[in-house]
Amino acid sequence: MFLNPEELLSQYNPVTGEMPGASMVKRHLSDLRGCFADTAAYDATMITGNPLLYSVGAVEPAGGDGDLHYGVGLLLPGKIGDEYYMTKGHLHAWRPAAEFYFGLTGDGVMLLEDEATGESRIVPLRPNDVVYVPGHTAHRTMNVGNTPLTYIGVYPAKAGHDYTTIAEKNFCCIVVERDGKPAMVERPD
Repeated sequence: MFLNPEELLSQYNPVTGEMPGASMVKRHLSDLRGCFADTAAYDATMITGNPLLYSVGAVEPAGGDGDLHYGVGLLLPGKIGDEYYMTKGHLHAWRPAAEFYFGLTGDGVMLLEDEATGESRIVPLRPNDVVYVPGHTAHRTMNVGNTPLTYIGVYPAKAGHDYTTIAEKNFCCIVVERDGKPAMVERPD
């Protein structure tokens, strides 16, 4: 089955992450309650406002077994305490699904955590970087720079997103600023 030419072409703005016709998800600070380890800093920021942290425009051209979906993400710069603005993070509902992230603009890192072992690592996500996220791996993106971070994520159509598991147990580690650089540390209990 062939798609119409209009369904094959999507244009995006690599600076703003906007993509005409894409379904957009916008996440504000209130949507990330429980993600930041520094709850006092989170509460103090919420008193002064509910800033937009990120948006993702998703394109789902087809849903067959071999099809791919993709999203263009825009993650704004900022911190809550010494933790960088981040995405909620997720596992794939279909756990074997892997994903590729392609850095477009800005300076970011991805926190990857093996679901079975809890082993964690951070990898850079900058312009021209490609990050491979294996199946069975929770992943979260952080903007560690001073400008917006934009990226594209490509994943199998049947991957799905499991945010519930992360909301219930969170990641074992967090990424904080130490001496002007991102550092991965164990999440305080």
